[in-house]
Amino acid sequence: MVKRSKLLAILIAGVITTTAFVGCGSKGGDGNTASEEKKTLTVWSHFTTNEVQEFEKVAKAWGEENNVEVTVVEDQGEYQEMMQAAQSNNGPDIMLGVPHDNLGTFQKAGVAAEVPSGMVSADKYTSQAVVDAVTIGGKIYAVPFAQETTSMFYNKDLVKETPKTMEELVEMAKEVGFVYNINDFYFSYAFLAANGGYVFKNNNGTLDPNDIGLGNEGAIKGLQFISDLVNKDKLMAADITGDIAKGEFTSGKAGFYFSGPWDVSGAKEAGLNFGVMTMPTLDGKNPQTFLGVQTSIVNENSKNKDLAWELMKEFADKGQDIVYKNGARIPVAKDYVVEDEYTKVFMEQAKVAYPMPNINEVQAIWTPAKNNLQLLTSGQIDAATAGKNMLEQTAEGIKQIK
Repeated sequence: MVKRSKLLAILIAGVITTTAFVGCGSKGGDGNTASEEKKTLTVWSHFTTNEVQEFEKVAKAWGEENNVEVTVVEDQGEYQEMMQAAQSNNGPDIMLGVPHDNLGTFQKAGVAAEVPSGMVSADKYTSQAVVDAVTIGGKIYAVPFAQETTSMFYNKDLVKETPKTMEELVEMAKEVGFVYNINDFYFSYAFLAANGGYVFKNNNGTLDPNDIGLGNEGAIKGLQFISDLVNKDKLMAADITGDIAKGEFTSGKAGFYFSGPWDVSGAKEAGLNFGVMTMPTLDGKNPQTFLGVQTSIVNENSKNKDLAWELMKEFADKGQDIVYKNGARIPVAKDYVVEDEYTKVFMEQAKVAYPMPNINEVQAIWTPAKNNLQLLTSGQIDAATAGKNMLEQTAEGIKQIK
């Protein structure tokens, strides 16, 4: 049975440990103890209930074949709590469904074991970015299971020919509308990155938090484009929210909407005649949308680490079907065939997406970015000032983290 609380998980782990000791005093007819014959593994999963149930089936079948008692726990608590539990004696051996931008925190806390050589390699996945997402300091600390990124929705009743460039989209949008959560850096980063803006410099698999590219020439150019959408082209209000933007698109008021795969079901339920396309170019370059990767980790503190990696391999082999069919997620395996037209587009966009930074310093970005985007779109500061502020305030925030 799938369990649904961390407290219960800890109690389960304690019961398992107690049972093992009790077993030591109960010998079978051949003099061997049951506890010596059967090892235990505990898996905590942050995937959805439907996915957890399927992963539990995989774990049960694998456990029966390998004489291992596997307990699978559905955990919907905070990642910080999961990390703290992993440091305890009763923590999980495997943690499924950890977003890669949390990986740096887990690694820094000493609970993310380095992945065995050859288990994660670029030739298995849809892009190098998938591997970059689980790499810290040149070492791989998690196994990728699913990915997500953002792209451009469009209303087929309003948009008869899809634009190839953002410049064309803006002109068309003056007639049919274009909306998105413009003050959310998760979305707007794509336009900074199109011309060479970046968060942290990636030096061959090592992110440098001292090299911040939010105030360079390319970033400022992207910020100017964002400002123009509101202040020059008047396409959306400066205080637009994600919910408002989604509502305008699903109600048929806006022809274009920049969002992610989580909004596909809402558009379908609204009965909208819509499509999704890869991002049009900006200044002749591909906007690098953020890439998020759902990963899984073996606990460095696991007493059965080698066994945990064997089960992780089984999860990875069977997991693409589970996350796609039961979680409506985008697979990471390049040879996995998807049928859904929308998923195909997001998989294609993901090939040019940029993985959100996975080091601990990433938490210093979000507040300065949001605040300065709000000042920018409301016309209180210009693009150059917004970029300068983002850079300086992020750098100051990183000092507070260290």
